[in-house]
Amino acid sequence: MNEERIQTLHKLVKMDPSDVFSLFALGLEFLEAQPELAKRYFCRAHEKDERYVAAYFQLGKLFFDQGDEKAATEWLEKGIRVAEEVGDSHAAGEMQDFLDQM
Repeated sequence: MNEERIQTLHKLVKMDPSDVFSLFALGLEFLEAQPELAKRYFCRAHEKDERYVAAYFQLGKLFFDQGDEKAATEWLEKGIRVAEEVGDSHAAGEMQDFLDQM
């Protein structure tokens, strides 16, 4: 975790609570040390923009890491559909690969 980066991201979210990228980036900052907090930020990013593909992938991986394969599968399958809808075949492929390896 980089405290300086976290403070900057918090300031950005305070200035613009709908800043999906900053919410997602906060999730990434907390991913290793505080996965539950990371999950909350990824979910907030998803709530602000349901077409933000990266949130689906991170949530799928987080749920898998926490032993909830059903939730992981649901997030990844939804993410694949959204990625295909927005034309992000690379992300769709990465999520499908992860899903296949689960």
